[in-house]
Amino acid sequence: MAKKKVNSEECLGVLRIPEQPGKSRQRVSAEVSTSPETLSAITARIFTQVGMGPLDLTECVEAMKDKGVAVRSGDLSEAEATLAAQAVALDAIFHEMARRSALNMGQHLSAAETYMRLALKAQGQCRTTLQALAEIKNPHPVAFVKQANIAHGPQQVNNGVSTDRRGPARAEQFETEQSKLLEKSGDGERMDPGTACAAGRSNQEMATVGKIKRT
Repeated sequence: MAKKKVNSEECLGVLRIPEQPGKSRQRVSAEVSTSPETLSAITARIFTQVGMGPLDLTECVEAMKDKGVAVRSGDLSEAEATLAAQAVALDAIFHEMARRSALNMGQHLSAAETYMRLALKAQGQCRTTLQALAEIKNPHPVAFVKQANIAHGPQQVNNGVSTDRRGPARAEQFETEQSKLLEKSGDGERMDPGTACAAGRSNQEMATVGKIKRT
């Protein structure tokens, strides 16, 4: 009799996969085994064996699929119930850890600090869970506001376009061009600013000025 019981429990852990037309059995097995419903059912089955006993894996997968269908259709009642229940459980963890921390105060400070850290973590997770529940119940409205440019009188608005179109400074450009003119003469040779210009008939202004006798 005990042997039959063990065999029945082993059968509960076997996932029954129906065949699908047009797909090989290996393909169907891969899709079912990697689906989120199957993975979640396996995890939930492991953690619920302590209080619930062995559960049928195939039925767990089907239950997970039903939950997903409800959420996709807009029914979030189970999600709200889950968050509310988790908030209560986290609050219970907070109080238990805080109680243990208080019992170790004055004697075992390290243990008291550890329990208090766990208590505060549970409190923070409880707050986050309640905040998520509040956002599901009262979602924040999303508003798309376009920019409005209002002025009393003429106004030019350039959105997203840079208005800085100034060219290089005129002073720098003038100095550069002037330097180029001083460095080169008309025949392509560099000019020597230290050489004096010879006097000649073509340049009477540079001729030596004679002495002027003043009376």
